[in-house]
Amino acid sequence: MTIPVARPLSRNPDARARGENRREDATLDEIGAGIVSRGAPGHARVARALGTGIVAGRFPEGEVLPGEAALLTRFGVSRTVLREAVKTLSGKGMLEARTRVGTRVRERAAWNLFDRDVLAWYLDAGIDGRFLRDLAEIRLAIEPAAAALAAMRRMPPDIARLEACVAAMRDAPGLDPAFASADLAFHLALADASGNVFMHSVGAVTEAALDVVFRMSRPTDPHAHDASWRAHAAIAAAIRAGDPAAAARATEFVVRDGLRNGAAAVEAAGAAPYPCADPPCARENPT
Repeated sequence: MTIPVARPLSRNPDARARGENRREDATLDEIGAGIVSRGAPGHARVARALGTGIVAGRFPEGEVLPGEAALLTRFGVSRTVLREAVKTLSGKGMLEARTRVGTRVRERAAWNLFDRDVLAWYLDAGIDGRFLRDLAEIRLAIEPAAAALAAMRRMPPDIARLEACVAAMRDAPGLDPAFASADLAFHLALADASGNVFMHSVGAVTEAALDVVFRMSRPTDPHAHDASWRAHAAIAAAIRAGDPAAAARATEFVVRDGLRNGAAAVEAAGAAPYPCADPPCARENPT
């Protein structure tokens, strides 16, 4: 599988050395290529093009966007449409307008990554090691707790849904897209089984990202396939048995294993995993 990876700006490498604050023609060519959907409303397609460019690093954090005239020319839209797109991105925490300076890309920590558009732009730009790590960390914070709650609040329909997903994973070869679909359905069912509306909402928001990650991390051999569906079966069994601690441990094991597999897929595609001091991928799985 080829995984698109964010690439650096290919032209105007010494703009800062010349005292320039804006990135103009080269970047404008890049942000529009293959990204802008002509069927979308004007401000939506411009917001998507700029948003994907920001996420991909073509507009680094702290960078000032090209001037309004250059953007109007590139996208062929009215000033009203462009300003609406910038307003949209500002509302998502990605841009900040400053008097006499221009519109600056805000630091990544300010972006609303639970916004569906921002998450979709991440997927458009290409998943890298950092994205996998960050997604795994939020999953580790939420999914084991969801599994523990599910074990305490288990209802027969929830258990039946989880076990049906496990059966679908068992019956589908690892490289079959049906395996990834069943894997995703299992984790969404787990969020629902927790009985917590916030956990359900987080699962719904991250669904697109999880779908891509699960397709990347599908088992490639019969042994890995068997281990994967059995690991999910252990979660379902612990929930059926009403054992919150066991359900949480089994879920943490699955999330960490998925992170390792996803990181391996990214590395195989040519992108180095994101370095971090104490990542979940650096620690052994609990047994």
